[in-house]
Amino acid sequence: MRRLLLTLETPAANLALDEALLDQAETEGGEYLRLWESPRPIVVLGRSSRVDQEVDVGACRGRGISILRRASGGAAIVAGPGCLMYAVVLSYDRRPAAHGIRQSHTYVLERLAAAFRHHLPTVAHVGTSDLAFAADAAAAVGGSSVRKFSGNSLRVKRTHFLYHGTLLYGFDLSLISACLRTPPRQPAYRDERAHANFVVNVPLSNTEVQQCVLAAWPAKDELNDWPRARVEQLVAERYGRNEWNLG
Repeated sequence: MRRLLLTLETPAANLALDEALLDQAETEGGEYLRLWESPRPIVVLGRSSRVDQEVDVGACRGRGISILRRASGGAAIVAGPGCLMYAVVLSYDRRPAAHGIRQSHTYVLERLAAAFRHHLPTVAHVGTSDLAFAADAAAAVGGSSVRKFSGNSLRVKRTHFLYHGTLLYGFDLSLISACLRTPPRQPAYRDERAHANFVVNVPLSNTEVQQCVLAAWPAKDELNDWPRARVEQLVAERYGRNEWNLG
């Protein structure tokens, strides 16, 4: 596995790079880990999300927050400073335990959860694709003290899959309530809580969060030949177009 610690200049290019790495793995093989962090707030819809159902478009426009759409599933998220974004591109041949949608979620998130437990013992994979933690061990299996700090999504191709998500550590959480509506689909453990009572920053530094990801996905070699031309193509054809982002 090779790693890429790289934030590109535009939100569209950053989203395109995750997909471009998946495309490169499909044609050339290999596995990748990428870490990046948007320098300004953005809203990112899931591939099948409906803008009017999940996003307060007026609030986003009033704050100058761009709305984009990713290639993977799931609901809309808000990212920006204080939200580390990670992506892993993994081979099905090398990781047969990850075959299947449910198995992919479990395979990735259990590894991440185990790495974060070195700092926070109650971190767990909950719902379909969340990481959450509780303030005390007694509340770890349920209750209002269990709060989400990571949402994740999946994009599957023939030989590889892309798994990527958010890791909140110092994010302005008020932006989530301001920009997002109540999601149309909720995990049972949310118990209909509002965003402000459900989502939380993990009490770790950026460096500590990165170390957890790198512990879960050891990648000693740097990726220097990332797919620049494919990123430009994807931005021109998809991520830079309102027809894709808002359609």
